[in-house]
Amino acid sequence: MDEFYGNLPSSHLLGSVPAVVTEEKGKNILNYEVPEENMQNFPPYINGASGRGYQTLGSPPEGFEQQPPPNNWKGVFSISSYMQYFNVDTDIVVNRLMSSFYPIGGDFFSKIDANPDLYGLIWVSTTLIFVLASLGNLATYLIEKRTDNKSSWSFDVGYVNAAVFSVYGYAIVVPLAFYFLFRYLGSNPKLIQFWCMWGYSLFIFVPSSFLLVIPVEAFRWIFILVAGVDSGMFVAMSLKTLVEGNDLAIMVVAAFFLQLALAIFFKVWFFH
Repeated sequence: MDEFYGNLPSSHLLGSVPAVVTEEKGKNILNYEVPEENMQNFPPYINGASGRGYQTLGSPPEGFEQQPPPNNWKGVFSISSYMQYFNVDTDIVVNRLMSSFYPIGGDFFSKIDANPDLYGLIWVSTTLIFVLASLGNLATYLIEKRTDNKSSWSFDVGYVNAAVFSVYGYAIVVPLAFYFLFRYLGSNPKLIQFWCMWGYSLFIFVPSSFLLVIPVEAFRWIFILVAGVDSGMFVAMSLKTLVEGNDLAIMVVAAFFLQLALAIFFKVWFFH
């Protein structure tokens, strides 16, 4: 039985397909080249068909047009543009606060050149506003009770409004004005550094405000004048590093007296 099936031609077997290979097909098979396969060109080129395949990390896809950078003025109104100026830890902030107490302790601009911040400006200014408004009312209460125990006293909300306009206005407008003046006179400062430095210069008025609660007028004037001179010296010595070799010494003197005038304003308005 096995010999009978073995003698049958293969072409007569059911389901068999004759293996016919033409000469032309044979040439195609022999001339077939395995395409080069790599991760930069996948799938490979087959029969002239160019498959784009995977891209390298640095190559943009076809039809991709690089988007132009956003307008600088749009960044002014974007919160993400200011996030870098709040990327400071507690140690850096404390170090800069302590530097504001020692005017001759070194170049403050060199300390903040790599990472100027707005945290000090906003935090110090806001803290100073609440301290002036609350302690100013407390000092008024102590003075009135000392002079007349029967007099009625009420919280003066106007202290809050005065503190907001004076502190925020000074901390924003004065550095901005000096920035444009320095630019006009040929210097090339950075506005963010001016805001940072002037913000920390206001910190000394926070602890000195607690001393102004003492109901002794002579002590109050001594405390506020010392605080004003120290704050003015800190600003003046910081600006001095920008005017070396330039005829801008008048700017340093003006900044010193502005700080001193601000200290006197705090005393007269909130602790009269």
